[in-house]
Amino acid sequence: QVQLVESGGGLVQAGGSLRLSCVASGSIFSFNTMGWYRQPVGKQRELVASVTRDGSTDIADSVKGRFSIARDNLKKTVDLQMNWLKPEDTAVYYCYGLSALGTVHWGQGTQVTVSP
Repeated sequence: QVQLVESGGGLVQAGGSLRLSCVASGSIFSFNTMGWYRQPVGKQRELVASVTRDGSTDIADSVKGRFSIARDNLKKTVDLQMNWLKPEDTAVYYCYGLSALGTVHWGQGTQVTVSP
């Protein structure tokens, strides 16, 4: 059984930085893609960034140039570096892993709050 556990959320002022980390227990090599979604209060969950097993990344336009994603298959981690944070980045951030069979595994979520 695979579990994903996020850490690194918190409160930061606009213009600041945070780094989110997601650690997987069990084997993540079976995940074709890992990444991060976020869900602001009252809004739908949206994709922030993803990275494939071979390191190809996809970054949402709303965070492009400010956020980056990195995956380490040996350490079983996928990290989201968030720079130049804005109040509109406030949300619960969820780590996910997509298996080759199409099964999605989710972390429990971590709150990121950006004050003006």
